[in-house]
Parts: sequence; structure tokens; C-alpha cells
Amino acid sequence: MSLTFLCVHAHPDDEASSTGGVLRVLADQGVRTVLVTCTNGEFGDAPDGTKPDAPGHDPDGVAAVREAELDEAVRVLGVSRLVRLGYRDSGMRGWPQNDDPESFWSTPLDEAAARVAAVLADERPQVVMTYNENGFYGHPDHVQAHRVTLRALEMVDLEPTVYFNAIPDSVMARVRERWVEEDRRRAEAEGREYAPDPEEEAMDLGTPDERIGAAIDVSTALAAKRAALAAHASQIADSFWLRMSDEEFARAMSTEWFVRARNPLGLEGTVTDLFAGYR
Repeated sequence: MSLTFLCVHAHPDDEASSTGGVLRVLADQGVRTVLVTCTNGEFGDAPDGTKPDAPGHDPDGVAAVREAELDEAVRVLGVSRLVRLGYRDSGMRGWPQNDDPESFWSTPLDEAAARVAAVLADERPQVVMTYNENGFYGHPDHVQAHRVTLRALEMVDLEPTVYFNAIPDSVMARVRERWVEEDRRRAEAEGREYAPDPEEEAMDLGTPDERIGAAIDVSTALAAKRAALAAHASQIADSFWLRMSDEEFARAMSTEWFVRARNPLGLEGTVTDLFAGYR
């Protein structure tokens, strides 16, 4: 049986951070991989570091850079088909860009879902991945990607296994420790007193360990995952991912985790293959 994996991501670079390993591993196994990217990422950082709310930020210029970056990441990850929906980035929650009628957030649900449904009908994947109802961390475009994907699945005669990306609470605790330590070092280097970021502390990014439905070993794809992240240099060149040594990266990034949101095969426990039951 021909196997197809389809993931729906909000922005260029999301595919590398949460599914870069899985995409490369599946491609190496001969699985067809389809990436749907919902927005152009206009309100990311400019290549020179200019923030979206700063004078001189050129959203369309940023989108053009991120288009090329996504092309390179897709090449590195061996993605079989890239579908760009081309919606305008909605910005973070509460930003005025949320109200732009061309933004993904403001697009009528059924309009966007119909476009994803057409891809689902064409590809007929056994496994679909997107974000949970909170968009993993609350970004409007991630939340909309969740809504659009689930609505699209209602529009087609298809019953795939559906996964949401996740980080177990036990792993998230270690990640937070690293963030705090990096923030402390940065504050010390800049000669200022360290103060926790209340917004960062308030973000609940972890998932109870017992809810994890898939833990996928992507250790064979670490070089590709790191290269895909590096391809998105305009956004994450200074990220904690790329500041890690190869050894640290291997320890932190050798597994990708998912919650099983729809389970037509009645799988139990934590599987080690997203296509468990299909092969």
C-alpha cells in the first residue's frame, strides 16, 4: 500500500521545528510527504533583524525571503509536495494584523478549509498532522491551522489518523531550565540583572506524558533537521536550536512527539511509528 503523510503548518519554518525529523525519516522510508504551509510569514523578523513593529520593516520583502528559505528547507527534508496557501501572516495575538481581511486569521473558515480539503482529496493521506486547539502556543495562525484542518477533514470522505505535535511535560521542564540559564547568561553578558519573562513563564507548552500517542526516533535525520532549521536563517539564526553543539542538539532533538487526536485504527499506548497499523 502506498503511504502518504500530510502536515498542515502555519508559517515557513514551523515544518522544520516540529516535524523536520519526521519528514526526513518518512521520506527516507519511501513515504510520500505533503506539506501545506498556510501563510507567507510576512510578520516575522526581517533578515537584518528588524522586528515587525519597528520602522523599516517590509512585510512583503520578508515574505520573499521566507519563500526562498522554505524552498531550501523542503529540499533538505525531501518533501514530496509543498502546497502554499499564500494567506497573509496574522501576527501575534492582539496585533492589528489580526484584523487584516487578507490575513489567515480573518479568512472565513470554510473558505480556507475547502482549499485544504482539495489537497486531502487529491492525496488521501493515511496520517495527518497539525496543531492542537491552542495552536501549541496560542499564535492565531496556528490556532486557525488547527481549525481549518479539522474542518477540511469534515469535507472529505477520509478518515486518517490525526496527530497534534507536542512536547511531554517531562521534556518541557528541561527545555525551560535551558531557557532560564541562557537568559541568565545573556543578562550577565549585557551587565543587567536577570528577570524572568512573565509571558514566557505563563506559556503552558507541555503535554502530560501519559497523553503522548507517538514518540518518533528521528536520530537518523538530525543533520537534515538542523540544516532545515538553518535554512530559515532570517527567523532562527540566533535560536537556541542552532546555538546548541552537535551533542546537545542530538540529546534534545532526537525524538519528535505527538498526541493522537483521531484514532480510526484503535491504536493504544505510545507508538514509535506514525504509520503503525498501516504497514
